[in-house]
Amino acid sequence: MSAATEYESRIFKIDPAKINAEAIYDAACILRSGGLVLYPTETFYALGAIPEIVEAVERVFEIKGRDLGKPLPLIASDLQAVLGAASGWPESAEALARTFWPGPLSMVIPAVASLPAVLHAKTGKIAIRISSHPVATLLARASGGLIVSTSANRAGESPPRSPGGISAELILSVEALLDAGNLPGGLPSAIVDVSVQPAALIRAGKIAWKDIRRVIDRKSENGNRETKKDKYPRCV
Repeated sequence: MSAATEYESRIFKIDPAKINAEAIYDAACILRSGGLVLYPTETFYALGAIPEIVEAVERVFEIKGRDLGKPLPLIASDLQAVLGAASGWPESAEALARTFWPGPLSMVIPAVASLPAVLHAKTGKIAIRISSHPVATLLARASGGLIVSTSANRAGESPPRSPGGISAELILSVEALLDAGNLPGGLPSAIVDVSVQPAALIRAGKIAWKDIRRVIDRKSENGNRETKKDKYPRCV
């Protein structure tokens, strides 16, 4: 097989408006077998793996040239998958999820012990979100609920918003690419650590910090009102 043929054989066209279930199934089978897949999100193309497969996670770090001290973010198929990966779910996370998910907001939460340490760089925390891109969501669902979601580029390079922006070297380093055409690009997903008080912005992104803070502050104010009300119950 020539290099050009091998390159083309790894690319699967997929229309987000009319998704081919077979393409999703095939890509999910690759992931569940320990392979790596490039796929679209609502901002850029991402490099995916099954987070529980250590060898696949290690390949992601190697292919990207990523520092092992930097955890890999995840995409979940739904809230049930998120809660299954979390050992804690703060009230602020619930409020943010209701407001911004599915969408480009990743929240850092405590991870369950069953997730590999290499995935979260031994921090005990994961950054996770539910994507608003149908291909990413369906791929996560078909793959068991969770997939790694780190930008499809070498560390330090710009994330690609089109298949043409992904290096040939990277495509040849993975098992498949789900080609959904051009993506919006722009700012990446915002990352907020809700495992600490007060919540901290880790990375600015598509959802503005002021809007995130507004939701968190509103939740805190409502909680304070309920606490005060409960402290002095009505006499009967």
